[in-house]
Amino acid sequence: MSKLEKLLQRIKNNPRTVRFEELDKILSNAGYERAQPRSGSSHYTYRKLGRVPITIPYHRPFVHEVYVRDVIRELNL
Repeated sequence: MSKLEKLLQRIKNNPRTVRFEELDKILSNAGYERAQPRSGSSHYTYRKLGRVPITIPYHRPFVHEVYVRDVIRELNL
């Protein structure tokens, strides 16, 4: 099992303890492109041709569970 597969499994099992960097890694590997926030915004938007954009706020230490569940649902994990 690769590191990415282990990360995906951990995220599905416990979506409350997912860091922004981990979610960024998964979306980047799925082909999404990240748009940097402008004028001090903390929200990052991930876009992929033919898919609905995903917006995730940069929050420490963990991303809120609702955003993680949106990513899981969008990627059909």
